[in-house]
Amino acid sequence: MRTSRISGFYKLSPEERLRIVKEFAGLTDEEASLLRDTGSLKIDLADRMIENVIGAFPIPLGVAVNFLINGRDYLIPMAIEEPSVVAAASYGAKMAREGGGIFTSSTEPIMIGQIQSVGIKDPYRAKMSILEAKDEILKKANEQDPILVSLGGGAKDLRVKVIDTMVGPMVITELLVDCRDAMGANAVNTMAEAVAPLIERVTKGRVYLRIISNLATMRLARAWAVIPKEAVGGEEVVDGIVNAYAFAAADPYRAATHNKGILNGVIAVVIATGNDHRAVEAGAHAYAAISGRYLPLSVWEKNEDGDLVGSLEMPIPVGIVGGATKVHPIAKIALKILGVKSARELSEIMAAVGLVQNLAALRALAHEGIQRGHMSLHARNIAIMAGATGDLIDIIAERMVEERKIRIDRAKELLEEYTRSS
Repeated sequence: MRTSRISGFYKLSPEERLRIVKEFAGLTDEEASLLRDTGSLKIDLADRMIENVIGAFPIPLGVAVNFLINGRDYLIPMAIEEPSVVAAASYGAKMAREGGGIFTSSTEPIMIGQIQSVGIKDPYRAKMSILEAKDEILKKANEQDPILVSLGGGAKDLRVKVIDTMVGPMVITELLVDCRDAMGANAVNTMAEAVAPLIERVTKGRVYLRIISNLATMRLARAWAVIPKEAVGGEEVVDGIVNAYAFAAADPYRAATHNKGILNGVIAVVIATGNDHRAVEAGAHAYAAISGRYLPLSVWEKNEDGDLVGSLEMPIPVGIVGGATKVHPIAKIALKILGVKSARELSEIMAAVGLVQNLAALRALAHEGIQRGHMSLHARNIAIMAGATGDLIDIIAERMVEERKIRIDRAKELLEEYTRSS
């Protein structure tokens, strides 16, 4: 009988694991061979990056063009499986370029490490005790990473809050750590672990969690641009985009899709550069709701000249050192293509991509409907799924778009029709 209870699976080689999975799932020789073909990410490196490796999962890597950010030209590597995203980013950047490009800024790369204390009878007095011990706590934290401190980073400050929970009050100490060019999770978690005994001694409470927060409200990236009305198709289209934003600002159901469009661009660059897309996305959605209502991350307005003005602010905790950014061979190449010199510059680029990605999507919605460009690319995927190859992919895709029947059954019918006639 098949079972997923496999003792010592992690100790096996990738090939031995693949053999077990092949037998368990009934994989063909061809399917197993595809898993063995890990491309530029060699299997021995992959096996050191995560656990229980049997192969790799390639994602298309495209390059968005037309980006002018703070007066400098960039090519933007984007790793994503969704059609039309790279094209939309390039088109959005082209529209923004007509108004002088995109401008960005960012805050210092400060991450927040949280230490949770419970079982304290006088939590507000404990808060004062922690603040009194601030210098000692920061010293202990910084002893954990002298290299980061030597680069100008490290634990810079702390804050303390008392929160009410279903199990009683908790005292939360928050270390504010300048992570410089790293995302910083490992450094922050190590510091939080190190100061936990000290906080227990000071508060006479019990520390449980000591971990980084992915709501990086002190590590913000901002982007803004003025897009001439002529670049988007006239003042009526500008009004349509502003109305689309107003819809998102009033309705969380629309805001979720609005922000998904922003993250289409941001996350594609996050993945391409080997950063933690789950952390960025979690923080983005939490930041969108930080007021108590879920809101758009971007704002779109019309200025007195009738031109479109867009701005975006969101936490983007990413790095150019540490983690997969310096291990994954393609991530290293992507960073070289970008030519970034700091984590802050990288986060600003991501914000710029998110802004114009949103611009292109809203223009399509306000002007021609989202389906027109997106569906032509989706149709190609359907044609491939039906078994089309070579020129037949485009022929069948174009036919389905013309008919407005972009379905796998129709693709198979067309493939059979063209195959018979050839």
